[in-house]
Amino acid sequence: MTDGKKKTPGASSGNTSGRGQRDLKVRVKTAKGRKLSSKLWLERQLNDPYVVRAKREGYRGRAAYKILEIDERFRFLVPGARVVDLGCAPGGWCQVAVPRINALGEKKGKAQGRIIGVDLQEVDAIAGVELHQLDFMEDDADEKVKAWLGGQADVVMSDMAAASSGHRGTDHLRIIALCEAAAQLAFDVLEPGGTFVAKVLAGGAENDLQAQLKRNFTKVVHMKPPASRQDSSEKFVIATGFRGRRDAAGEDGEEQDEG
Repeated sequence: MTDGKKKTPGASSGNTSGRGQRDLKVRVKTAKGRKLSSKLWLERQLNDPYVVRAKREGYRGRAAYKILEIDERFRFLVPGARVVDLGCAPGGWCQVAVPRINALGEKKGKAQGRIIGVDLQEVDAIAGVELHQLDFMEDDADEKVKAWLGGQADVVMSDMAAASSGHRGTDHLRIIALCEAAAQLAFDVLEPGGTFVAKVLAGGAENDLQAQLKRNFTKVVHMKPPASRQDSSEKFVIATGFRGRRDAAGEDGEEQDEG
């Protein structure tokens, strides 16, 4: 039960009359054995309004707000949608999708959607989500996904990132390779008109990926959602209007960049 007043994440409710605004930033003391990088990471987490909000609203991580903000603009998570979430751990994107696609059937008079979450590791159960441990790069992964889903998908989405090497160029190439693999699976499982959403890193090595997406979708857009940290080079590609797999060069789709 709340008092009906909406609070801003990170806001203070104490009495500051006559004392001015207090600095509420959390600072982490240096502990024996803790590296400076770990200290700075922990401080950033504790002071991140999206982390605070995720804990308050029951999401498994701040990344949930990225897909929420993307969907606010593009509206592909709709009642009745059949969704595949690749690399779904810890499950925040699935949590956002469940009520939007009506996976639990709670919206009477609306079509009930389905969501398949796939990851290499085991993921704790999420109501309304069918979770599977699978390497989506396996040769028959697309057939398995379609069998679990009972047909084609309307949305394939991915927030996957390869383990950081500490070298920006290497990390960029790794995440582009992951995104290309996710796109190939999407080409095999999407229904015509479907949507593909995936994380990429700005870095200039994604020309082949863009060419593939433009051949297979009517519109390709890049977006950096507000929940994406400003000091991060990550952005998301949103490809809509799946045409059906087109491996050969053909008519290009429309490509845009959005903030």
